[in-house]
Amino acid sequence: MPKSNILYQHGTLALLVPGLLDGTITMKELLTHGDTGIGTGEGLDGELIILDGKPYQVDSTGEVNIVNDRFTLPFANIHFGDYQQLVNVDKISQKDLEDKILSLTSANTFFSIELHGHFTNVRTRAVRKSHKPYKTLAKTAEKQSIFEKADVTGTLLSYYSPEIFDGAAVGGFHHHFISDEHDFGGHLLSFGTASGDVKLQQFDTLEQHLPVKNHSYMDFDFSGEDILGDIHKAE
Repeated sequence: MPKSNILYQHGTLALLVPGLLDGTITMKELLTHGDTGIGTGEGLDGELIILDGKPYQVDSTGEVNIVNDRFTLPFANIHFGDYQQLVNVDKISQKDLEDKILSLTSANTFFSIELHGHFTNVRTRAVRKSHKPYKTLAKTAEKQSIFEKADVTGTLLSYYSPEIFDGAAVGGFHHHFISDEHDFGGHLLSFGTASGDVKLQQFDTLEQHLPVKNHSYMDFDFSGEDILGDIHKAE
């Protein structure tokens, strides 16, 4: 029986900073660790949101695709969904939503939020796939497309990481979004208001998987990098 208390993470956000963007896990393998998650493809190829075992990719043109088992990723979070009702919200702002969630749980452990409902003034992004030789995360992220919807019904899938893990993940919230129509989504930059049911799944275990067979990662010297600064600029 799948363990719903485990958050599986492949790669780290820190490895993306200097441009270690090789796909080091296949979607087929990733899906053995969960049915719900987020990530990005090799070369920062779009933004992934996995719901009910289906891996949707929002590419840099705004198209939503279901990727195949051979699709590879340098970074992903995934878990087996077992959400519990937390709170119902009505026309709540993004900041107030995040504050409310934290007031009802703990900021010292990993958790995931799923909010299905109606959203206003949603802004998302997706990055255009780059190829070797890869540039840094900051340079690659400059080639991002911004998408906007004034009104949309969809699912906000978020992970929260404690500040003490900043660098391995993003300390705080990391949001992805997909519309019910599967015609809009990506890494969430902001929204105006949200209305719907907020569900919570808390984890007591982080399973951190590193790409030890990737020579670029294993041989890289991170000591000269401003990891945290560059992550927060890009995110």
